[in-house]
Amino acid sequence: MDAAEFRKRGKEMVDYVADYLEKIDKRQVFPDVEPGYLRPLIADCAPQEPESFEDIFKDIEKIIMPGVTHWHSPYFFAYFPAASSFPALLADMLCGGIGCVGFSWAASPACTELETVMLDWLGKMINLPQEFLAGKDGQGGGVIQGSASEATLISLLAARTKTIRRVQSEKPELTEAEIMGRLVAYASDQAHSSVERAALIGAVKIKNVPSDDTFTVCGSALKKVLDEDKAAGLIPFFFCATLGTTPCCSFDKLLELGPICNKENIWMHIDAAYAGSAFICPEFRHLLNGVEFADSFNFNPHKWLLVNFDCSAMWVKKRSDLIGAFKLEPLYLQHHHQESGLVTDYRHWQIPLGRRFRSLKLWFVLRMYGVKGLQEHIRKHVRLSHQFEHLVLQDGRFEICAEVVLGLVCFRLKGSNKLNEALLKSINEAKKIHLVPCHLREKFVLRFAICSRTVESTHIKFAWQHISQLATDLLKTWEQNHQQE
Repeated sequence: MDAAEFRKRGKEMVDYVADYLEKIDKRQVFPDVEPGYLRPLIADCAPQEPESFEDIFKDIEKIIMPGVTHWHSPYFFAYFPAASSFPALLADMLCGGIGCVGFSWAASPACTELETVMLDWLGKMINLPQEFLAGKDGQGGGVIQGSASEATLISLLAARTKTIRRVQSEKPELTEAEIMGRLVAYASDQAHSSVERAALIGAVKIKNVPSDDTFTVCGSALKKVLDEDKAAGLIPFFFCATLGTTPCCSFDKLLELGPICNKENIWMHIDAAYAGSAFICPEFRHLLNGVEFADSFNFNPHKWLLVNFDCSAMWVKKRSDLIGAFKLEPLYLQHHHQESGLVTDYRHWQIPLGRRFRSLKLWFVLRMYGVKGLQEHIRKHVRLSHQFEHLVLQDGRFEICAEVVLGLVCFRLKGSNKLNEALLKSINEAKKIHLVPCHLREKFVLRFAICSRTVESTHIKFAWQHISQLATDLLKTWEQNHQQE
């Protein structure tokens, strides 16, 4: 493919993507395929001779689309918003076209410097304390990670290194292995599984801190666990607070937890992967109060801020904590500006060496929507979640299982877990809308997340009418079966 054909095919692909997104509501939200559907549709091995673009293009609808779950459908209410917008897609085209691998400032100065500035822009939008911003001479700063899971892992590993060095300076008789064996990380029992996975990769113990009746961790619960572990000779070193838990979007009490972590020399990382985007709205910013006690903070613009995956924003108070944990300087990566104090080499802030020009997506979206446009996007989703909550509360057969704060409604039929499992199965088998469940304590709960950029009130009403009718049908069958028993 030469440049001339690329121009032609590129326009065709832009038209295809635009048509796909404009008409996505006409597609079945969840595919009708079984595992292994794709292999019989394609050859056993790569072709020896080139194939035409026309043939490849035809196979998109024939082979790929039948197996796609349409995350951007207004009938997709599962997991979390998977943000996307036309400005972000255009920025990703430019990112691919430039094709730099931005592991250092010298590898592509614009890639590094735009990222630093964009994370400062984003930090100011959510009113992060000045300590987290790079500015012209700050000690903190932001970085784009691939996911919140990576941000949690990076912060845990940095905390581990920092704690080992501190304990060795205080007790030189202890070996690194002895210290490692006593380190303990903590997170809410509602925290995302990626926190436990980070501890697994980091080879340290992790313990769940019990949440209260509102699925929130408070200071007294953390202090109790810390006191027990310190008495047992263990070394608490890391706590991951969650703002907007995955099951029900609950918020840990930062103003209680932060001072305890600071006093105990525990690194506090805040995972606000889903909810963090909402902090650009002044009416939701109070949910971030207490971030001033944290060592690191993360949220995902690729979840709710119209920036497509992957774009996970992470800030640290002291970038030296990251660089000190991960810095290696082989000759082939060195450049003459690296020790000038004027540049950032993001390879020291992340797991992989290479990185894409991801800040272009933020730059395009923030400029083309503006803060006010993005605030309205968040507010619209929150309004729609309360509309769905209101519909649920009007039906006495159902119950709301957690406070509805930001765009997520946890609900269920009053009755057994098996009844609600059957309801979810019937919803997803019908394939008109798509939901996923969670467990809240011992209850099987249905999660209804406002996801699509294009979702409107009519889609919410349709979804509820569909759920309500399926519930009616299910309850009739359920009652008949139980009468027969």
